[in-house]
Amino acid sequence: MSVDPLPRRRGSRRKTQHRKEIKPAIWPGLEGGAYKPLSEADMGRIHASALDILADIGMGGTIPVIVEAARGKGLNLDSDGRLRFPRSFTEDIIANACHSFTLRAIDEKHNIDLGGAKVHFSAAGEAVSMLDFHSGKYRPSTLLDIYDTARLVDTLDNVHRYGNVLVPTDIEDLREFALNRTYATLAATGKLLGLTVMKPEYFDDVIAMLDMIVGSEGDYLKSPFGLIGACPVISPLTYGEDSAALICEATCRGIPTMSVIAGQAGATAPASLAGALAQNTAETLASLIMVNLIRPGHPMIFGNWPFVSDLRTGSFSGGSGEEAVLAAAAVQMGKFYNLPRSVGAGMTDSKVPDAQAGYEKGLTIGLAANTGANLIMESCGMTASLLGASLESMVIDNEILGNVLRSVRGIEINDETLNLGVIREAVNGAGHYLGAAQTLELMHSEYVYPELADRSSPEDWQDEGSLDMQQRAREKAQQILTSHFPAYIPPDSDQKIRERFPIRLDRQEMKAGSSRWCQKNR
Repeated sequence: MSVDPLPRRRGSRRKTQHRKEIKPAIWPGLEGGAYKPLSEADMGRIHASALDILADIGMGGTIPVIVEAARGKGLNLDSDGRLRFPRSFTEDIIANACHSFTLRAIDEKHNIDLGGAKVHFSAAGEAVSMLDFHSGKYRPSTLLDIYDTARLVDTLDNVHRYGNVLVPTDIEDLREFALNRTYATLAATGKLLGLTVMKPEYFDDVIAMLDMIVGSEGDYLKSPFGLIGACPVISPLTYGEDSAALICEATCRGIPTMSVIAGQAGATAPASLAGALAQNTAETLASLIMVNLIRPGHPMIFGNWPFVSDLRTGSFSGGSGEEAVLAAAAVQMGKFYNLPRSVGAGMTDSKVPDAQAGYEKGLTIGLAANTGANLIMESCGMTASLLGASLESMVIDNEILGNVLRSVRGIEINDETLNLGVIREAVNGAGHYLGAAQTLELMHSEYVYPELADRSSPEDWQDEGSLDMQQRAREKAQQILTSHFPAYIPPDSDQKIRERFPIRLDRQEMKAGSSRWCQKNR
């Protein structure tokens, strides 16, 4: 029997002529949960330990609004100044908390349904330095960097949300900081964002700016988009005055919140991973209690984010195997409580988008997604253990996220996918499946194809310039940033905002032809 020769494989970016309107291979909100680092008994023990921690040790650093709300429920500060929560009280809070909600975006097509085990990815990180696109050296991050990272994420299909990736270190005044970072992200992307407020007294100004964008005074709070994220607990087991007050104020105003709790095993949490998980779970429950004391059932993302230390130095290690499994276990605890949940993953310790960054990001993001995290933060562009960010890394990470989503989807087993007739036809015919109808039909609904990862032959790779992945990512980032200047803020609203608030982004830097992209990179 003759066998048709296999066609030579050339380049990973060759287009097919057999495209049709079919379901894609991946999409936002695929259900995770296949990976389970903890057994049911393990989760029960962690839960019991967390309840014991809150009942026996309690929380210190209680701010007046929390104490007042607790007293309304019959709880009082003990003689040591700590607020303790009885086990039954905490369990009632969990039972009556918000278990699912839609996190709205300014562009509704980017809304995210948080619940079940639906998986989404977010850029975030609060880095204070940027891997400069031109020099390849780290420098302090700026407001322009925030604008550029946001409009880059606006084009990346597998990054479903834009959070606060960078700190604008060129702005010292906290009110201007809050207004400008929120403005820069709103101008650059229609995806979900983390609102920046900094202090409760700045809420009125930020909300006034949001009102100008969505309509008139009072319109934003009628149907708020975005969320306020903060770290309201200082580990171990102490409410942080500033961040707790920020979460409480957002709750009072009806803005969704995300309480991020990040005790660090071996530093601010026990060195044992189990002990760190128990403490961090208790602290995240303390945040849930705080929010629900103020506004029962308020939408809050359960941000159980335990970190780990390199015990040789005490420094944070974001890309380790310990971090990967601990973060996945924290996601599993959020699923145990049936609460909307987030976790940090993709926090490579590498300073550049190299092989170390690739394996650390793939490991940590892969485990978190397959455990069923609703929102995986820090998953795009972060470097240097969250101290830095990279534009090239953002583009590469988008591809990593797509492949992780494909692993979350898994394999569908049914009569159609196990069609023995397809095998019979190949055996009795061509001897391969390359031209089979099923192959063409499943080409785009079953498989994800890389734009950056190279699958060509060595000869073709050399003929095309011998580029590595970072170089290809650099080319793509430059192409996007040279041409993609969205206008999510209407011109008349933009003018009113600039007349009322000290917006520092130069309009000329928000247009095609910006010197930093069209001249320096030629």
